[in-house]
Amino acid sequence: MTTFVHTQYPTEHPGVQRAESAIEGALLLRQRWSSVSGLAALLLTSVVAAVLVVAYEVMDSVVEGHLLVMWMALWALAFTGLALYSGTARSLVARAKAGLDSWAHGQAKARADERLWLIAKTDTRVMADLHSAITRQQSLAEVAATAGVASSTGLSARAIRLGGAELRSYQRQNS
Repeated sequence: MTTFVHTQYPTEHPGVQRAESAIEGALLLRQRWSSVSGLAALLLTSVVAAVLVVAYEVMDSVVEGHLLVMWMALWALAFTGLALYSGTARSLVARAKAGLDSWAHGQAKARADERLWLIAKTDTRVMADLHSAITRQQSLAEVAATAGVASSTGLSARAIRLGGAELRSYQRQNS
């Protein structure tokens, strides 16, 4: 008669499990501590440091006997300020970061448009592509205007009109 022995051996080494959990914990800590919270903490610390400097100047004029009480009150005030304004500072830094990101995106887009126009001035194939795209956009805008529907092409009517006029003047110069 045959019998089977079933032993329950672990399929993974305990040291590997500990290392994986430590790495997951470090990644989770990294996600919670973002650059925005670091900037918010830096901004808040600088404001609290300014308040501490002013308070120290006030404490210089106090008699030496009350100095310890003043230091304790000062630090209590500092920690209260940190607790109260941390959310405000974090949101302020997040808005500033979003504003800078959108500004940088606009600058990059403007530089890309400028490079494309410089290339189009020297390469007739690119200029022909731009001409056909602007003509297509103009016809779509005219159809949308007659139908009373907003243009979904991504370009405004002014951009199409100005781009088409500049393209026509460039083509007249080279003809």
